[in-house]
Amino acid sequence: MTIYNLGSINADLFYRVPHLPQAGETLAATSHERGLGGKGANMSVAAARAGSHVIHIGAVGEDGRWAIQRLLEYGVDTRHITLSTEVTGHAIIAVDDAGENAILLHPGANRALSETDIALALDSAGSEDSFLFQNETNAQRDAAEFASARGMRVIHAAAPFDADAVRAVLPLLDLLVLNAVEAAQLRDATGQAPGELPVRDVVVTLGGDGCRWYNTDLGEVQEFPALPVTPVDTTGAGDTFTGYLAAGLDRGMPMAQAITLAGKAAAIMVTRHGTADVIPDLKDVQDFTFEP
Repeated sequence: MTIYNLGSINADLFYRVPHLPQAGETLAATSHERGLGGKGANMSVAAARAGSHVIHIGAVGEDGRWAIQRLLEYGVDTRHITLSTEVTGHAIIAVDDAGENAILLHPGANRALSETDIALALDSAGSEDSFLFQNETNAQRDAAEFASARGMRVIHAAAPFDADAVRAVLPLLDLLVLNAVEAAQLRDATGQAPGELPVRDVVVTLGGDGCRWYNTDLGEVQEFPALPVTPVDTTGAGDTFTGYLAAGLDRGMPMAQAITLAGKAAAIMVTRHGTADVIPDLKDVQDFTFEP
């Protein structure tokens, strides 16, 4: 079984700041680092570290060859990452002393993907495989249609949130993952609460309050509390959660078990500075203990 992830690849430029800047404010950073990021890359690394075979479908510019190599080192199949004439996508990330962040994105090559290349990457996929995608690339609807037609499990992480983009793919989804703010925005756009959406499984992450799983077939809701950790950087925690969740399902776990695994991975992630480069591996997660 394989997870095919149509996802963004970014150079993450981190700036440590005493507080998040306000409008019109000039603020000196206390440190700077570059790392591998992008919601797609983060989820690919998380799913690979959780034990799944992950094929990443994406693009970088000539300036992004290092990112392909980094993904390969982290266990991701990179054969379907293409080189674009656009620059590699990048994110400017301000992180304050409380671990909160503010992010500015430039999509670059992430919005210049060829539909032909996407179809070629998915050509060998089958009903035992999963298709994962986010809102940081183009061709999402076409790719989801192709994956659904092949009987794949179709998983969408609705971030960065765009109501039209989510509505366009809702009829094709088996699993929708979104945070509480995105769930409220989607309800405003559609008039439907998470449990009323035309998607079998909906998982709403709640930050420090854990997450909530809606099984719309049965009309059931299950709560999962967050683990008690002290966060230092929340960047990438949601992506880690989604990647681990997809991997757990890919490995045959029931939904509740996969959510529990993903919650542990996200809890570890918020105690680390960085994104893809510091996503915990499966042994980290399995060995993780905490004081209730």
